[in-house]
Amino acid sequence: MSTADDVGAGPGYTARELTVHRRPAELAKVTRALRATGRPITLVPTMGALHEGHLELIRAARKVPATVTVVSIFVNPLQFGPGEDLDRYPRSFESDVDLCREEGVELVLAPEPVDMYAPDHQIGLAAGSLGEELEGASRPGHFDGMLTVVAKLIGIVRPDLALFGEKDYQQLVLIRRMARDLNFDTRIQGVPIVRQHDGLALSSRNVYLSDAQRQAALGLSAAMAAGAHAGPAGPEAVLAAARSVLEAEPLVQVDYLELRDIDLGPVPESGEARLLVAAKVGDTRLLDNALVQLSA
Repeated sequence: MSTADDVGAGPGYTARELTVHRRPAELAKVTRALRATGRPITLVPTMGALHEGHLELIRAARKVPATVTVVSIFVNPLQFGPGEDLDRYPRSFESDVDLCREEGVELVLAPEPVDMYAPDHQIGLAAGSLGEELEGASRPGHFDGMLTVVAKLIGIVRPDLALFGEKDYQQLVLIRRMARDLNFDTRIQGVPIVRQHDGLALSSRNVYLSDAQRQAALGLSAAMAAGAHAGPAGPEAVLAAARSVLEAEPLVQVDYLELRDIDLGPVPESGEARLLVAAKVGDTRLLDNALVQLSA
């Protein structure tokens, strides 16, 4: 594995193997040189603890012709509130880098918090009213911190394309709004949820689940499937079908179950909608969602 000091950043620079950059300014220098050669750049932001869902994002990036794939690995403290799992959030940096290398990633940005936030930093982004709903209602300030770090990563890397998983659907919607409202020229693209063979949505937090909790957690994906299946019967039937599945799992403590339009506005009477759930299984907070086709 190369380090930043091994990499030249002249006008003719082409990444040939994975290089890890700890300092954002060093990576910015490299991507600036790459842009000058006309190569497109695709960013995959992560908090590490990479699993198959992250690898699908990387594979989607690698399908872009001639692209340079940049993966960020950074557990962002700004999006964790008091009492949340910042300290115990899973970290597996060496294996993450190995996975990136195996998938053909050329550049990894892995800064320390001090490299991203000055000790006296004061300025960040506000997620607006949508940032206070759904996940934002249970995690005040979470989306402000998330948007701030994504904006910083886009500013450092200056990618043509940035990829995000649809499992964190509200996050994806807010990032798209941020890119629109702030006139970013980076295209934001969602990648479908990756599930395990039994339907459980992949998440770095799944490692916290005991065997019994993991079995109960299948109720989330089952509820999403039941709700989507009930789409032709209308919004009330969708929610009733999903709720009945969740109520049958005593280990699942539902925070919210909501049906919205695809931009997370009021639910339409017909057309595409999004069914979203957040629940605790033991001490582990899990999310899932599904596309629903409503009939009038």
